[in-house]
Amino acid sequence: MDTSDSTTEPGAPPAPAENPARRRGRRRWAMDTRPLRRPAYRRLWASTVVTAVGSQLTAVAVPQQIYDITGSSAWVGAASLAGLVPLVVFALWGGAVADAMDRRTLLLITNTGIAVTSLLFWLQAVTGLESVAALMLLLALQQAFWGLNAPARSASIARLVPAEELPAANALGSTVMQTGQVAGPLLAGVLIPVIGLPELYLIDALALCVTVWAVHRLPALPPLSGAGTRRAGLREIVAGFRYIAGHTVLLLSFLADIVAMVLGMPRALFPQLAAETYAPYGEGLALGLLFAAIPVGAVLGGLFSGTFSRARRHGWMVIGAVVVWGAAITGFGLSGSLWLAVAFLAVAGVADMVSMVFRGAILLSAATDEMRGRMQGVFIVVVAGGPRLADALHGTAGSAFGPRAAVAGGGLLVVAVMLVLAFAVPALRRYRV
Repeated sequence: MDTSDSTTEPGAPPAPAENPARRRGRRRWAMDTRPLRRPAYRRLWASTVVTAVGSQLTAVAVPQQIYDITGSSAWVGAASLAGLVPLVVFALWGGAVADAMDRRTLLLITNTGIAVTSLLFWLQAVTGLESVAALMLLLALQQAFWGLNAPARSASIARLVPAEELPAANALGSTVMQTGQVAGPLLAGVLIPVIGLPELYLIDALALCVTVWAVHRLPALPPLSGAGTRRAGLREIVAGFRYIAGHTVLLLSFLADIVAMVLGMPRALFPQLAAETYAPYGEGLALGLLFAAIPVGAVLGGLFSGTFSRARRHGWMVIGAVVVWGAAITGFGLSGSLWLAVAFLAVAGVADMVSMVFRGAILLSAATDEMRGRMQGVFIVVVAGGPRLADALHGTAGSAFGPRAAVAGGGLLVVAVMLVLAFAVPALRRYRV
């Protein structure tokens, strides 16, 4: 096994270079797959392919099992919060750990921990334990491992592909994750009546074994400079936040996502809109389409992401994507037709994919390697926490002003706030690679 820091197999010729400007016709728009020519990145990406669907099986099984036991949606919501707290805490700490030790080793430890947790989920289900407390404890443990894992995984990408391929690598990874969010729940719905709910946990555990094997074959990813004795404590976490405060472009990349998600993510109002505004189309159909539209749009954006590799003004790409997201959400709020609403949400999904890709590229290129883990830890917290804050905000606004007004108003606020940030603080719009 190759343990060097190379991105190619020992003795193998380097991956052939390709100038994105020479891509012609449909290839100019199709997904840029150049990072997959690099064996180390291909292994990391392949492990994501396997687990993207498997993790969604568990994401469906846990709330379903809790609801089967309690018959209460309140308990399902409480379980979500039980997973959020350890995710936030361990993502921040995990970022510091990822900057202080070999990231491959950390990925091996945490993926193994997630696999063992999935086996414990299966064991409690197949034995008929029916304990909500046990489920919430296992969920908290799983999210803690995931919080430690995600920063190391994301920070490793910049060591496996050259800087000019970072947008393409992020697009490849994000497209797989979004595809999993669509295919995983659909597959879970088909499998539960056929094989039963406990087996969903077992499938996820087996998929994670493939992930562990793929990570085992990655090259070593130790700290590049002077971090051999670095600790991963509170001081290092605080240093990460100071680093963000001292680098305006990084701070604005986080603020852009907070603006888009907190002010403009209307998923908490989907059930009410399905039951009231789109009831003539069938409440169940409307609800399913509303929840699927954004991920489907994101997948389509990823599949036609060839232009990403040619973009150099990454800051403007983020600004434009957030503005388009806000405008699409406004259009969704004003739509009386279900199909028009779904179309606007799909456009929002495309914009979200563009924003995700270029925010990720900025974090990996603008930060030094010794800080990338901590930047990714904060990124995970923002991505996980923003939509949950949006649920509370939109739920309250929907009750006060009506769901359509709340959605449209939130979208307009996204556009206004993002434009004000972009022109008041020029660092993001001036950032380019």
